[in-house]
Amino acid sequence: MDDQSDPANIVQLLDRLEAVAANRSHVSIGEMMDAIGRRTFGPVVLLVGLILVTPLSGVPGIPTLMGLLTLLTLGQVLIGRKRFWLPGWLVKRKVSHRKLLQGLKLLRPAAGKIDRLIRPRLTVLVKGPGLYMMALGCMVIAVVMPATEIVPFSSSIAGVALVFFGLTMISRDGLLALFAWGISLTGPIMLVRNLGG
Repeated sequence: MDDQSDPANIVQLLDRLEAVAANRSHVSIGEMMDAIGRRTFGPVVLLVGLILVTPLSGVPGIPTLMGLLTLLTLGQVLIGRKRFWLPGWLVKRKVSHRKLLQGLKLLRPAAGKIDRLIRPRLTVLVKGPGLYMMALGCMVIAVVMPATEIVPFSSSIAGVALVFFGLTMISRDGLLALFAWGISLTGPIMLVRNLGG
């Protein structure tokens, strides 16, 4: 499936994930990556974000694994690669089919509404230096991802930011980039408050 076009929005990405998850007990990271394409980075960031806002984020090790996936892919953006590579041990990691589909079902109602709102605008924020700044921002989120495992489901805050960053990269919607940056800046404050409480 790697030769198909990239998903243009959340609904298309959910459709592809549901298709690849059908009739199996577990789905590997590699299978999900093949379903969404390995040529561009926006769908990968969106995938990571969506996983982190589903019940899968509560599975021990998933936030750290998603952080590593983000670091590896976006690190390759910064060195100018057009097509990214991932190590075999990472793409072979599997998640539960049941929990994946449960999470995708939860996302369905909001997906269509969000997709109708996104469009190219403020594109100066999503190309050139703006794109590199988003990549760096996502990598910072990825670095702190292991810390979110201390507080159950706190990784969902990071997931929301990554969803917006991923959608921004796909749609070239700079307004979404502003939302993503806002969440990225307020998320750590909320995490510190949770840890302090």
